Amino acid sequence: PAFMGEVDIFKTLQLLPGVQSVAEGNGGFYVRGGGPNQNLILLDDATVYNGGHLFGFFSVFNADAIKNTTLYKGGAPAEYGGRISSVLDISMKEGNKKKLSVEGGIGIISSRLTIQGPIKKDKTSFLISGRRTYLLDLMQPYINTTDFKGTNYYFYDLNAKINHTFSKKDRLYLSGYFGRDVFDYKSLERGFNLSIPWGNATTSLRWNHLFNEKLFMNTTALFNDYNFEFTGGQNEGEQNAFTFNLYSGIRDYSLKTDIDYYPTPRHKLKFGAHYTYHIFTPSLANFEAGDTEFDPIESKRFAHEGAVYIQDNFDISEDLKIEVGLRGSMFQQVGPYERTQDVEGGTDSLKYGRLEPVKTYGGIEPRVNIRYKLNNSSSIKASVARTNQYVHLVSSSASTLPTDVWVPSSDIVEPQSGTQYAIGYFKNFKENNYEASVELFYRDINKIADYADDYVPEFGEIIEENFAFGFGKAYGAEFFLKKNFGNFNGWIGYTYTKTENVFDGTLQNVASPDLTIDNGKPFVTGYDRPHDLSVAVNYDLNDRWQFGGIFVYASDKPYTPAVSTFTNTTGNPGIIYGDRNSSRIRNYHRLDFSVNFTPKPKKTKGLISTFNFSAFNVYGRKNLFFVFFDTEQPDDQTVKITPIGISLVPTIIPSFTWNFKF
Repeated sequence: PAFMGEVDIFKTLQLLPGVQSVAEGNGGFYVRGGGPNQNLILLDDATVYNGGHLFGFFSVFNADAIKNTTLYKGGAPAEYGGRISSVLDISMKEGNKKKLSVEGGIGIISSRLTIQGPIKKDKTSFLISGRRTYLLDLMQPYINTTDFKGTNYYFYDLNAKINHTFSKKDRLYLSGYFGRDVFDYKSLERGFNLSIPWGNATTSLRWNHLFNEKLFMNTTALFNDYNFEFTGGQNEGEQNAFTFNLYSGIRDYSLKTDIDYYPTPRHKLKFGAHYTYHIFTPSLANFEAGDTEFDPIESKRFAHEGAVYIQDNFDISEDLKIEVGLRGSMFQQVGPYERTQDVEGGTDSLKYGRLEPVKTYGGIEPRVNIRYKLNNSSSIKASVARTNQYVHLVSSSASTLPTDVWVPSSDIVEPQSGTQYAIGYFKNFKENNYEASVELFYRDINKIADYADDYVPEFGEIIEENFAFGFGKAYGAEFFLKKNFGNFNGWIGYTYTKTENVFDGTLQNVASPDLTIDNGKPFVTGYDRPHDLSVAVNYDLNDRWQFGGIFVYASDKPYTPAVSTFTNTTGNPGIIYGDRNSSRIRNYHRLDFSVNFTPKPKKTKGLISTFNFSAFNVYGRKNLFFVFFDTEQPDDQTVKITPIGISLVPTIIPSFTWNFKF
């Protein structure tokens, strides 16, 4: 169903069993107990590091520009690597080579426009697609009469692609994406201002060459850049005035070659090599408080990442199909790099020059997928996959807000590794009108990075020295029932998942040994939701009217509770927290509804219009995003704690959009 005028890829994925979203305000998705940083998201082969707009209410992928979407929840082919949870591979449309076409939508929240067509008929085509929100722009006359004058939020993105056919054997594709979120918050009464812009940029240049009918090659040059900036300050009184600026980002330059070879109709080989040069900026900061100014702090990291792989797919018989893959990966941190380390009797300085090797990691990643047909309508599938992950998104919460920091494996941070086992039974029935499946999975994860207990950020620090390292596991079951055809169609998905981590000091931080979380006791992750239910329904009343609905339910979200208080030496109250994620926010559920009306659906030429009305959170459920604790001190002897739940969408959100195509 289309909500806020458009179909959203992330929202659809989150309705599938094994895929979860924690709540509104999270830009990521969670697959089989893995975190959002453990999903590899590709757009025309380029990595996208943050897939959410508007803190997760929209994805960065404009559906009008998307041709294909493939999600691997487990057992991804050996051509994919670098993440231990899942792979989401998205390809853009290539442009209409026959005629010019235009489609888009104008709504009260956002508008979008896509134009595609031939540059040279049957030889060269283009596509360009743009989107922008403007709801708070329209509200500025009202906002400017309040204490929040100047507060605004909007996002925009642009997709573009051009492809050219040189001959029957050679084609060239050039595509790009650029998107940006801009959030400004101001309070005149408090003299406080805050600005958070963030976004992605990608470019892909691919050459497809056909050697013969059995052998072809894709060679691709890639660029991607993700960054966010966090700027703020307060100008209320000279003593309390301060300004700060934080910047973080990651930039990649990549080159890859993939070769497909079909020796027989029932046998396919794929092999290739990938290389990436990473530039990480975990933190770049400067700070001023009153008359005190701190020197800017810049902390960049540089690394090479490479891999070679081979994938062999063959049908042993009509009933038995096997895919065997082997991937060898390497990651090397290089200079310039400098840090100090504790040695007996003092400290020692480690210093490396440009491109000088600092630390090298590597590993072998085998993959096996098996499908056995029991009969023409049912089969059993099983997979085992070992993967390594060399980049980490570290956060003190389960949120994927843009203030989270990407860091590489280094002489302090070791790569993550994981092994996933899955087996499932799949069946179609009633002439393939229905499909059903049951899957079981188990995943172990090693060398997870997280902030240690009682971590408080400090200006100019090396953040990696504050990481604790641990290991975890996730297991569960997925149930899926889908009706594929007919005026009434849709699906029901249910997932039971359990995730658990342990940070007991066994895996030490070489810069700060013995860091633990909860004294080494097991704890559930912040995205552990044991029960997750999704229902998606579409009903075509006739050619003019289509109705859609979504209902989602998820069990309670974990959080860390406050258990007691104290008063420090200055008389100010403080909070003592309990075990990590030992309490849970109340369960989450929501109903969405949409209606499409097409006045002249049979019109094949000229303008085709569709009017979409949608309602998000129909019955106004106040689902909590997080809980914080307010302290009051009625007297010198008493400190009172009040838990306060924050809901990002406490009421229904209606939307109206005119969609058009010609």
